[in-house]
Amino acid sequence: MKNVMVAVSLCLIILCTLCLAEETDYYDWKGLKAYAAKNYTDSIVYFDMAIKQDPNYIDAWLHRGDAQRAMKDYNASLQSYEGALQANDKTKAAWSGMIEAYIALNDYLQAAHAASKVTEIEPNKKENWLKEGSLLQMHGEYESACKKFDSALKLDPNYIDAIYRKAISLMALGNNGEAMSLLDQVLAIDPKYKAAHNARGLILEAEGKYAQARVAYENASRIDPQWTQPRINNVHSLQALGMTDEAMKIFAAL
Repeated sequence: MKNVMVAVSLCLIILCTLCLAEETDYYDWKGLKAYAAKNYTDSIVYFDMAIKQDPNYIDAWLHRGDAQRAMKDYNASLQSYEGALQANDKTKAAWSGMIEAYIALNDYLQAAHAASKVTEIEPNKKENWLKEGSLLQMHGEYESACKKFDSALKLDPNYIDAIYRKAISLMALGNNGEAMSLLDQVLAIDPKYKAAHNARGLILEAEGKYAQARVAYENASRIDPQWTQPRINNVHSLQALGMTDEAMKIFAAL
């Protein structure tokens, strides 16, 4: 009789646990429905209910962070993503959410730190190295950024975005010669990479080669006529060449 009672008790515990799990899933599902309808405040209420049922429910923490980020409550979203990481510090989606929140707060150093965690989780994914390097670049850590781009290029030597980003960091470090070589490499892979043409123009202009810079800017403009940056840069080169009337025509059309 005693054994029967123990068995019944165990069954009841299992059933209760399953019911709670289903209820937690239900709250998270309701939250996602509200989130999809852009009812972010309501969605957070449901995600909170799921978390209250199970503080280790990672998806609810993530979804709450996403909803808070959609509401531009970035500091709150960081706390939610931290909740997911406390349950499992290898949760890539939490680190990725933190990256976006820190970017929105213009805190590129912390965003780069979060990106490094994603890279640790997936070291063989070249895009992760590029993201980390780009964020370091945005923070002004150009030498460190170059190392991250190099890691991406070890995985794919023709990774065009990493080549271009490294060139930009080298330009910021004053190494225009190597930067120009990398930009030429980019254009050898993709002649229509407009940003590389524009960057070449900046280097040529800095070297006083205004006529060549003008050609580079015009190449960029031909690829994307709506992009204003190379046209603005072209105005500077034309003025340096004494072609003020032509420069003013471009300036007036901006």
